[in-house]
Amino acid sequence: MAMEGGGGGTLSELYQRSKRLLLTTRDGLERLERLEFSTSKGGVDSPELSFAVKRDIGQIQLLCVEMDRFWRSIAAKSQRDLWKRKVEQVAEEAGSLKESLDMYLSRNQRQTQEARERAELLGRVNGESSHVLRIFDEEAQAMQSARNSSRMLEESYATGVAILSQYAGQRDRLKRAQRKALDVLNTVGVSNFVLRLIERRHRVDRLIKYVGMILTITILIAFWRWK
Repeated sequence: MAMEGGGGGTLSELYQRSKRLLLTTRDGLERLERLEFSTSKGGVDSPELSFAVKRDIGQIQLLCVEMDRFWRSIAAKSQRDLWKRKVEQVAEEAGSLKESLDMYLSRNQRQTQEARERAELLGRVNGESSHVLRIFDEEAQAMQSARNSSRMLEESYATGVAILSQYAGQRDRLKRAQRKALDVLNTVGVSNFVLRLIERRHRVDRLIKYVGMILTITILIAFWRWK
């Protein structure tokens, strides 16, 4: 059979071309499936290969359209039926390859979308983790500051207690000194005027002591409120 078509080549030549394209397309799909399997283990996808497979399927379908026009014009029924089966077989194989390619592209698109969503989720998780870490760091700093303030307050309280103890000791010593001085003065016959001066000085000393105690207590209260 040497019928020629407007697209160039006889029906037999078109059929042979379509068979070669079927082999090439089937091999390309197998390579895509191997790449898909390796991609899940760190491999790399090939958009160029999938485009080439899709292009070859389109060419096969165009050849089927042209061959369908040719076999219908064959006069002998036996030859016409034979070519009809051959062309239909090529068309069925091309349709099966197209279906396999569409399934691959759908899986590839879904995997790409899942990878993008995982990357976005990971980015959000990393951002939230950083935010949580900042919160923990701020809390730790606040707790450390509170501990420092408590330690300062305890030190200030201890200092105030020591000061008050010193005042109490000084008061006892002043009383003893006063009694000794009075005994000496009475012994030597010092006048009442001098004694009143000494008593006045003693009251002034006591006033100074009380003012110091009040100031110390005020400082302690301020520290407690600041905490």
